[in-house]
Amino acid sequence: MNPSPALRRQRLRVMLAVGAAATAISLPLISTAAGAQTVSPTVAAATDSAYYLVKAPGVDAGLLGTTLERRGYDVLEGTFDHGVPLVLDSAKVATLRAQGMKVTFAGEIYHPVPASFRRTADTYYGGYHTSVGHEDHNKAVASAHPDLVKLYDIGDSWLKTQGKGGHDIQALCITKINAGDCELTNTNKKPKFTLMSQMHARELASGELSYMWIDNLVNNYGKDAEVTKLMDTTEMWVIPIANPDGVDIVSSNSNSPILQRKNAHTNGCSGTQVGTDLNRNSSYHWDVNQGTKCSETFPGTGPKSEPETQGIQDFLAKIYRDTKPSADMTPASADTTGAFITVHSYSALNIFPYGWTNNLAPNNNDLKAIADSMNRSNQYEVVHGDGGLNYFAPGATDDWIYGELGVPGYTIEVGPGSGSCSGFLPKYTCMANFWKLNGPAYLAAAKAAAKPYPTGH
Repeated sequence: MNPSPALRRQRLRVMLAVGAAATAISLPLISTAAGAQTVSPTVAAATDSAYYLVKAPGVDAGLLGTTLERRGYDVLEGTFDHGVPLVLDSAKVATLRAQGMKVTFAGEIYHPVPASFRRTADTYYGGYHTSVGHEDHNKAVASAHPDLVKLYDIGDSWLKTQGKGGHDIQALCITKINAGDCELTNTNKKPKFTLMSQMHARELASGELSYMWIDNLVNNYGKDAEVTKLMDTTEMWVIPIANPDGVDIVSSNSNSPILQRKNAHTNGCSGTQVGTDLNRNSSYHWDVNQGTKCSETFPGTGPKSEPETQGIQDFLAKIYRDTKPSADMTPASADTTGAFITVHSYSALNIFPYGWTNNLAPNNNDLKAIADSMNRSNQYEVVHGDGGLNYFAPGATDDWIYGELGVPGYTIEVGPGSGSCSGFLPKYTCMANFWKLNGPAYLAAAKAAAKPYPTGH
């Protein structure tokens, strides 16, 4: 039985304070190079990394996972039922085993790329699209369908703000455009649904599903009754790549993508430890204790410190009405419109607010009802708080959009927790099934945008 969140936090404070004496294990500090580092994919690449499950005798898995993460280990998303999932190289495996931990090989990180695959500027790892590939696609779709699509630049990536290349953060509005539609205002008549992906750069399936969602909408308008009705009545906004600098790092090795989670903000760390976790950087319940600067969950130097977060939050605040008082447990009004999904991988979960606490959100019944409607399509477990993942996510975007604006916000963790289509780097052939499950789930959430809180609870 897992301890309560309060007990877990209490035990964690004890563990961090007194170390091995409190827990009978010793966890190493991870050293980092001093001084600013440039983003170097060749440094970030690991030649012998694989996926392992780690246990420590007498230590709760959730507590162990949190501690390892804060020590700089790469703790993966996923349930902790069989141990803490980690990406480790052979040296770190040896270190943990020497400290008395049970370290079990669970699978390779990389799946073979078909021999017939040839990388282009737009694709990598069997067909996934690079940041440039998404940008080319966005431009082409907007050009080909001016009656259905508007393309916006909503902010800059970190590298662009430094004059070191980088990208614009792009958003598309997709609807049957009439006068006043797809403007950066919250007074439009149509409700809005936003799909955002690849905030964590290494979660390849999330961005590819947005690419497929865009094509599904524009190619089926006037052909598919359900899509046509939705586009006549609702604005579908898409942010296909929320972390384009990170995706550049991931895709720089086309056959063995680099496991970059964060953005490219240099912070005195090296390799994939560079950057800020954008999904811990929002201005809602930002938590300085989420991780040190070289950990995978480093929340940044302050709330909304990163240009990607600033662009995304400011954009969403423009297009959605604020219908919720600032108090966490005060409900959004019954006349709220809109819905939002941020897509991650992997654990086969539909996560509804809140993610920073196990307390139920004030609009809980309606929030869960929308998650249940997604479940009827993708069959993913419906959870909130730390359910399914064994950790909280303060500073996440889905909590921000609900907690600050009242818009129902969700995280979908795409893909199973085990098997050949699990993990951050599933074979591209897995995308067909991911789309079959999640395309209808997106439709379900988009339909709910017109009146997400019918009961007002």
